Amino acid sequence: MQRPKFTLAILAAALLGAAAGAAHADIYRYVDESGKVHFTNVPNDSRYKLFIATTKEPGAVTATLASRYRPYSPSDRKKYHAHILAAARAYALEPALIHAVISAESGYNPLARSAKGAKGLMQLMPDTAKRYGVDNPLDPEQNIQGGSAYLRDLLRLFGNDLNLALAAYNAGEGTVIEYGSIPPYRETKQYVPKVLSYYKKYKTMM
Repeated sequence: MQRPKFTLAILAAALLGAAAGAAHADIYRYVDESGKVHFTNVPNDSRYKLFIATTKEPGAVTATLASRYRPYSPSDRKKYHAHILAAARAYALEPALIHAVISAESGYNPLARSAKGAKGLMQLMPDTAKRYGVDNPLDPEQNIQGGSAYLRDLLRLFGNDLNLALAAYNAGEGTVIEYGSIPPYRETKQYVPKVLSYYKKYKTMM
């Protein structure tokens, strides 16, 4: 649901292989306006955000720790802040939480698409978009409204347990209900702390 292009996993694997021989070669990525994913270990553009953090031991690579995620710049967050504030008021959510989900889902790219069919800033799946009356998921305002409404309903469903609500946003509410906890999927187990990390940082900025 989070990945704009099916080539993401292939590119990441190649970069991880290249980084494995370095003592400390963090991998950064950004998604451009067309939805194309770019990777580098030399972030010479402010759009690059930390994607994989390597350990200091040669040949060892670990997944990025939640604490290592960096918030997006004020200019990125400002683009859709008015829509986010409107949705936050409508669905009794914190703007920082909506920003956090957008950061993790699309990196503020309104044209982002995943291999699974999710679209837009909050990566709405077709069924979810339809459920919340989103005719055009690539329209930022509609997408944020639909994604925020879905997030609000997930919080209600799981008794305001943010961890479970975020897990359901990623893996589906049925999956979380089935397991009774965060499902043992690698992507979901990484997604929840990633969003929480952004959320914690944005709360101090707003």
